[in-house]
Amino acid sequence: MVENTVKQLERRIDELIELCNRLREENQALRGQNAELISERAKLIEQTELARSRVEAMITRLKSMEQAS
Repeated sequence: MVENTVKQLERRIDELIELCNRLREENQALRGQNAELISERAKLIEQTELARSRVEAMITRLKSMEQAS
């Protein structure tokens, strides 16, 4: 009976170790995805700011052309 309980405990420990390893791998993958998304977000913010400044420059030029005529 004690031997059976020990074997069950060993199996459960092995399952927990396997689960821990899978979770560690998943966590690493998620951290990688997070880093990529942060980088992509920064790039999109930069592109948005560039587009905004171009539009503002066009508006300024149009206003100055309108005032000149």
